[in-house]
Amino acid sequence: MIYFKKIWQEKTLFCILVIAFISRLIAVFFAKGFGMHDDHFLVIEAAQSWVDGSDYNDWLPWSPGNTGPEGHSFFYVGIHFLLLTLIKWFQIDDPQSKMIIIRLLHALWSLLVINFGYKIVEKASDKKLAVQVGLILALFWFFPWISVRNLPEVASIPFLIWSIWLIYKNHETKEFSLDFLWAGFLFGMAFSTRFQTALFISGAGLVLLIYWQWKNLLFLVIGFIISVLLFEGIIDWVLWGKPFAEMQVYIQYNIDHSKDYIISAWYTYLLLLGGILLPPVSLFLFAGFFRSWKKYLLLFLPTFIFLVFHSFFPNKQERFILTIVPFFIITGILGWNIIISNSKFWYNRKKILQVCWYFFWILNFILMLFISTHYSKKSRVESMIYLSHYKDIKYILTENTNAYDTKLVAEFYLGQWIHTFDISKSYPLDSLKKLVNDPDNKDLLPRFFIFEETKNLENRVLKVRNYFPNIEYETTINPGFIDNLLYRLNPINANQTIIIYRNKDFYPQKMHIKL
Repeated sequence: MIYFKKIWQEKTLFCILVIAFISRLIAVFFAKGFGMHDDHFLVIEAAQSWVDGSDYNDWLPWSPGNTGPEGHSFFYVGIHFLLLTLIKWFQIDDPQSKMIIIRLLHALWSLLVINFGYKIVEKASDKKLAVQVGLILALFWFFPWISVRNLPEVASIPFLIWSIWLIYKNHETKEFSLDFLWAGFLFGMAFSTRFQTALFISGAGLVLLIYWQWKNLLFLVIGFIISVLLFEGIIDWVLWGKPFAEMQVYIQYNIDHSKDYIISAWYTYLLLLGGILLPPVSLFLFAGFFRSWKKYLLLFLPTFIFLVFHSFFPNKQERFILTIVPFFIITGILGWNIIISNSKFWYNRKKILQVCWYFFWILNFILMLFISTHYSKKSRVESMIYLSHYKDIKYILTENTNAYDTKLVAEFYLGQWIHTFDISKSYPLDSLKKLVNDPDNKDLLPRFFIFEETKNLENRVLKVRNYFPNIEYETTINPGFIDNLLYRLNPINANQTIIIYRNKDFYPQKMHIKL
């Protein structure tokens, strides 16, 4: 114990990083699957299809069906393309093994958030507060799980906090530093990963303008422009014949479709932050965040601008706000420290503060235990792994006529690039009548049938059997515990039980497959 205490005192940041890595390593191996649509279908599926000589989303200009830029930066997905190409070179074919490697790299990448968060707080306040922030960033209940996902909203955070550290450690001296050029370059990489980070970046630039550090601001802008030209302008110019084509489409799309997705009140993200940061500590962080604006403007203003914009923009999805959560925690802790240091009320109620923090950590660890081992979208992933044992599938029919449109199949885990017939209320089964009745289309018929959820299953199978009489039950893939819980709480969460039927015209015998 004496030895470990000495190591902790001498190498505190290193110890915190080890703790953070261990917590994320658990997620690397146990938090399989994918969290949301975007972190799989807009990243992994696209990149792997390019490696295999296909184009899952028809993003590339030479792909049949492509109509031009669709508003997707090629930077982050391009990194995965290079990574999956390297994995293929090492002859690693198993999708789960590929994802372990990718999750491990994301886990390592996320350690930069703890590293620079600790350094920022240590410079802004003291080591004691830095340790508190470092441990929260390392062990906050959903950070290990979200850190190993392929979300641009999260992958951009290390770029942002690295840049903020470079600015913060120099801006108070008012001396010129080349660190601002590098900070701008990193900001550009964050922007290329997630376009919305421009809001945060503009806040940092505005702070330098307020402090009238125009030389450093100039170098920040130059670094940013160089980075964006390299990772956005040149790539788009090569692909589309004009720079920033994807960015222009992205901006226009969000303007035109701002009300097509989840729309909720302006205070939605405030409630979300208040919940996920765990009350009553979340209330402390809110108070601290708004108290910090004057002393820690460089941390406050970028975060505040980002929060205000997304609060009033109609489209509100939970993942949008993830980018600023670490900054909100850092700034909130710094500001809360100011409050309690100058408050007679809290000075005489230290026991209450201790109880609040004890409650926070107990609840945090309980949640982290479940979330860090959460196999997300298990049924959707495992159903494709199951079918991957059958070769040359080509066509699959997915069905969910009861209430919701069918969900995309994860072809990355199938290991085959196929065509799907998506049968739902939006696309009724009758639309296949011409295909089924034409004998020349026999090779185009589905080999497997995926029925989503069990409600009214018998009648749904019967309807499909009217068109495809020679189908046979294959297997049932159940969702994980948390997936099932989320689906029961709100059916919009696509975590249904999946029932697979086989077309005996193509596969007369069932294979004996163990998952």
